[in-house]
Amino acid sequence: MGKISTFITNARAEIHKVIFPTKVQVRQAFLAVILVVTVISIFLALVDLLMSSIVSSVL
Repeated sequence: MGKISTFITNARAEIHKVIFPTKVQVRQAFLAVILVVTVISIFLALVDLLMSSIVSSVL
């Protein structure tokens, strides 16, 4: 039983050390992820379009 209470005490102490992101940081990270995903998606769509046009012209 002593190990469980020690574990809970240590877990609470570690939780108090955690620095949670602010709303602004979360919003900035979210927008950065959306921007990167959008840019990569557009790039891959263009590469796919180019490759399919090349393959269709060859065949």
